[in-house]
Formats: sequence, structure tokens, C-alpha cells
Amino acid sequence: MVNEVKEKDIAVLRHSAAHLMAAAVVELFPETKVAIGPSIEDGFYYDFDRPTPFTPEDLITIEKKMKEIAKGNHPFLCTEIPKDKAIADFVAKGEKYKVELINGIVDQTVTYYQSGPFVDLCRGPHVRYSSEIKHFKLLSVAGAYWRGDENREMLQRIYGTAFYTKEDLEAYLVRIEEAKKRDHRKLGRELDLYSTAEEVGPGLILWHPKGARIRLKIEDFWRAQHVANGYDIVFSPHVGRGDLWATSGHLDFYKENMYAAMDVDGQDYFVKPMNCPFHIMMYKNSLYSYRELPLRWAELGTVYRYEKSGVLHGLMRVRGFTQDDAHIICRPDQMPEEISRVLRFCLKMLGAFGFKEFAVYLATKPKEKSVGDEAQWNDAIKALEAAVKAEGLDCTLDEGGGAFYGPKIDIKIKDALNREWQCSTIQFDFNLPERFNMTYVDSEGKKVRPYMIHRALMGSLERFFGVLIEHYAGLFPLWLAPVQFIVMNITDNQAAYGREVLEKLRAAGFRAEFDDRNQKIGLKIREATLQKVPYMLIIGDKEVAAGTVAVRSPDGKDHGTPLITEFIIQQKAIEAESLKPL
Repeated sequence: MVNEVKEKDIAVLRHSAAHLMAAAVVELFPETKVAIGPSIEDGFYYDFDRPTPFTPEDLITIEKKMKEIAKGNHPFLCTEIPKDKAIADFVAKGEKYKVELINGIVDQTVTYYQSGPFVDLCRGPHVRYSSEIKHFKLLSVAGAYWRGDENREMLQRIYGTAFYTKEDLEAYLVRIEEAKKRDHRKLGRELDLYSTAEEVGPGLILWHPKGARIRLKIEDFWRAQHVANGYDIVFSPHVGRGDLWATSGHLDFYKENMYAAMDVDGQDYFVKPMNCPFHIMMYKNSLYSYRELPLRWAELGTVYRYEKSGVLHGLMRVRGFTQDDAHIICRPDQMPEEISRVLRFCLKMLGAFGFKEFAVYLATKPKEKSVGDEAQWNDAIKALEAAVKAEGLDCTLDEGGGAFYGPKIDIKIKDALNREWQCSTIQFDFNLPERFNMTYVDSEGKKVRPYMIHRALMGSLERFFGVLIEHYAGLFPLWLAPVQFIVMNITDNQAAYGREVLEKLRAAGFRAEFDDRNQKIGLKIREATLQKVPYMLIIGDKEVAAGTVAVRSPDGKDHGTPLITEFIIQQKAIEAESLKPL
């Protein structure tokens, strides 16, 4: 069931395509300096230092040149040379980025790869001949700091993709176009869900009323389901004294991601990057018996982490976010059942939001530094693997990919475009119980160390919301939609009945609006469709006389003309089914 991670040949093809692109750029624009060009998950990129910005027209020209070079059927030849000679070669060419890279290599030899006249510093591997690179497309250009350091040079990064078949490339390009339509930043503006503002600060989200309605439904559902599944809800402060973060180890290992200290009464305080230390202090406020465990404490806790401006991305990468967080404190003998319980709950929660397909990764003990003895690690890994197996899930083994303080399961959800999104994590922690001297009294009256499990189901509300927007293309299921129903009259003759329908919908707890503007019904329907309201309730003279509504969805489908009372009963039943305990 557990498969080892293996490099796919597609990565070799794409890395070779990156070299091909660099060769084309250097030939077309000789003043350009080259940096790095790796393959990435969906394609490749190469970073260039050029005084003039690349234009969309330039990309077309570069792509044409790439095809021309590829047809030359140049072999990719590897040469090993002394480090000193490599530095001299690239100094002579004025390629300062390559010189810096070579200076960072410990070995006294480096490898070149040459295809045609273009020579690049590279470990490889590559395809055999340039003619094997047939089906590729350059996609976009963006800025990127050299080595990800915002204090270094700003380079131009050209993105592209490559496939072994024309059909795969065309299918990918179709997915890209669909992804553009679903982009949560675009839909966030069009549907008036959220925004950011430079005056507030990058990476800090402003939830607009419609977005806040969805968030409120998510939070209410989250709390109700956690209470129903044996969790207690807790709350913790947004700041804590420096001593707390020193004990937890954050000031030693995580300080670059924390915001600067603030002076309060002569002592350092930090805004929290995580909730764990607060939950631990709640635990230490009492002395627990083995009979009182496990404890399951959950919090929607807002945390703040410094992310470089270059990696901020809409709702997906932010600086302030609300974490769907929980900590389970249990006895060692309770650990296997608690892991299984968490995983089942996680899959049910994600399923309630419409996600049915997952990619699961099991990260094991790192080869370098780790805490906890071998027996603890083995027991934890066995419990994680057994829980995954019990749910019938395939699992990819990430050998050595665990944190130094414990193994973990990462669950990536697959959206409507089959893209993977990291949301859920079940993480063991052998470190914090030791650092904070957490104990409970066992059956023999001795103080012993509990196990601690960190757990996030949705990850963060901001990121999860962004994924939801793209998964549903803004047309949310009825129970989540910010506006569930919009009533619209054909003429002013139906205005009074329209208001009556609106009142009945709102009295039943639905989020409804009434478009009573003196506009043609076609315009009202088009605008409601663009706003992705799940149902339009259209009323004319016939509907007024019969006490009905004509129901229409954004896809243009008519859903009959039920009595408004019957329609409300039906929709309440549908919503109740969506919100039932998991």
C-alpha cells in the first residue's frame, strides 16, 4: 500500500526544456545573464537578468526559436571539469550568477551540460537529444528575487511547460484556461468576497460581507461538528511573553517567521505564530489523571507569520490567518485509536465540503536531528500507517520527511481540476511535552509524559476558502452560498408578493435578496447568474395568483413552479442534510 516517492521522467523532459529555453533567450538577447532553470510540478522556469522586460511578444519569439533549436537534434553532453576552471569560464562570459553558484559547491569538480552552442552548469540528467523536446509552451513571465532574497537582484522568470505528447499538452492548456476562470483572486473581486489593501498591509485579508457570510457558515459547522465529535472549544490570546516562545523553541528555530517583539512593561511580547504553547499552558493549569485522558482541544486561532512579499498569493499564502487547530493529549495506549479517530473525522469533514479524492503522504523520521526514542517513532508511524490502511487510502511514503519532533500524515485534497491542495495534517510531537514538562498521573500514581498530537483539518480558513472558491468556480453549494436565493419580479405588479416571498425565506433562516429594480427580467437573470446565486425565484402574475415561484438555476435549467411554502420545506430538508453531524 505504501509506495516510495520516485522521480518521474517528465521532470527530466521539463528540465531539458528549461535549458532549451535558456539557449533560445541567449541567442535572441545576447545581453541576458542566466541564473537557474529547474523543472517544477507542472512545468519549468528559468530566471534571467535582462535590463529590458520580456513582453508577451518576446515569449512567442523565444518559443519559435526553441522549436528551431530543438530540430537541430543536438545531443545533451555532460562534461566534468575542475571547479576553478568552471569559475574562470563563467567569469569570462560575465555570468556572475553561475560563478556564485559554483562558489557554493563543496566538491572540487562540477558538471556542464551542453546542447548545441549553449553550455550550462548543471547536475542533470537530461533527455538524449534536443529533438525529443517537441511539445512545449511558454506561459508567462514574472519577477523573482535571486535566491529568493528580497534584498538581492530582481530577475525575470519565464514559466513554461512540456509534455511527451501533443494530447497531454493540449489537455494541460485547457486546464490552465479553466484555472484562470476559477482563480480565487479574480472571483473574489467579481463576487465581492474579500480584498487586501496596501494601507492595511500585504497578506492581511479583509473579509467583505458576502465572504464573511461563508466564513461564518464554515465556522458554525466546524464548531458544531467538533463538539459532536468529542472536542472542547478553547480560546487563546493573540500575543504571549517572550519566555513562552523561548520554552517552546520558536525563538530558536522559528524567529525569522515571527514578527518583531513589542515592549510591554519592559518585557518582550510576540504575536503568536502558533497556538500550541497556549493549549499546553491550559493543560499545565491542572494535574490530570490517566482516567481523564484523552483531551481534545480545538480552536479557530488567528496566527501571524512573516512571509516574504514575493510569495504572497491571494488567500493561499498570507501573513495573518485563522488556523483550524486542535491538540490531542493522550496516553500512549490511547494513541492508535486517537489517530484513527482523527483521520476518520478529517475525511468526513472534507467530504462535507465536497472533496472526495485525496493524496495521502506519510512522513517518517528524518535522518538528521530528531527527538523521542526509536520505540516512540516506530509506534507512531505504525499507528499512522494503520489508520490510513483502515480507511482504504493509498499512501505515499515520504521517507525522512517528518519534522524533528515527530512523524506526520499530510492529506492533500483534489479539486474539480484534479489539482492537489495541502490542507490537512496529523502531526506527532515528542518535543513540546518534554520542553514544557507535561505530565499526567498514571494508574500507579506516577507522573509520566503524555503523547501530543497536533491536528489541522482545513489548514487555515483563508487558504481553505480560496480552494473552495476555485473548486466550485464561485458557485457554492446552497448551504455555503452567501446569497442562496434571489427573488425577482417581472413587473411592478408583483412587487408586494415578492416582498412577501422574501420575508418567508428570511424567516426560514435563508440568505435571500429581492431584485425589485424596474429592469427587464433578462437583465436581472444575467446579473444573478454572474453573481452565481444558486437559485433565482422569478415571479409574474401567474405565480402571484397561485402562490408559487418559478425556480431557475445559473445553468439556465428550470426547476418547476412549486408553492413557496413547499419550496421552503424542501430546501430546509436539503440544508439540514448538509449540516447533520458527521
